[in-house]
Amino acid sequence: MVARYHKSEIVFKDVAKVAHSKKAHTVVLNNCSFSVVGGKLTVLIGPSGCGKTTVVNLIAGYERPDRGEVLMDGKSVSGPNWERLVVFQETALFPWLTCYDNVMFGPIARKVMSKETAHQETLKLLAKVGLEDFHNKFPSQLSGGMQRRAELARALINQPKVMLMDEPFRGLDAMTRKLMQEYYLKLFEETGATHIFVTSELEEAIILADNLLVMTNKPSKVKKVINVDLPRPRDWSMAASKKYLDIKAESLELLHDEAVKASMASGKVDVYMASGHEKSE
Repeated sequence: MVARYHKSEIVFKDVAKVAHSKKAHTVVLNNCSFSVVGGKLTVLIGPSGCGKTTVVNLIAGYERPDRGEVLMDGKSVSGPNWERLVVFQETALFPWLTCYDNVMFGPIARKVMSKETAHQETLKLLAKVGLEDFHNKFPSQLSGGMQRRAELARALINQPKVMLMDEPFRGLDAMTRKLMQEYYLKLFEETGATHIFVTSELEEAIILADNLLVMTNKPSKVKKVINVDLPRPRDWSMAASKKYLDIKAESLELLHDEAVKASMASGKVDVYMASGHEKSE
């Protein structure tokens, strides 16, 4: 029998991280402390380039903090692990494997499921993401949205303790993006696992999140945690509710203040528009 999904907690304790290059050293995070509640969907949002992906890399174990600690269930994150899986902005499907074989790959390679169990779980997940009729297609034969769905299934079959989503729907057209949000919400609400989602789209952040972490300009830390107490299951009809609009107004004010600081520091204009989309000129 396949193991149940976990509800692991992530804690940042006074984390600092410096990005090094030949020309400069940039403090990306400083005194960054927050908690990710187990079994909840936590969304990170903040000014462009503030360090959201750095946070993901630290949780995944791809990078180590220069100061402070990143903990999962009270233990220090020391490196990459199947317990924490990332779905990236760019597709990471193996182009030489079919959709079905991409999803099957993880549990078979790790020898944590029999082939029959992995087969049944793969079919279930492909059906849940609407790809049951495309299991023999290669990634190049799938649309961008289908590739995103296949990647969700490929990550979820491994039943990670923490799912990390680094702007996974970026670059998709508006209709495909909303469809992906609906699939993702359904999958999250069915599993109840711990998810951390990074986005630059405020409307997306609110409709997905249990907790919204608004980050400051660099050197970044969490400016405020907003509890998004919209009922689940979620759908886009909630975007017209007073609660949704109140959360959006509060978030916009916080983000606008940080975007102004970012523009003053960089000489660029970064403005969060009323639609919830970030614009850079």
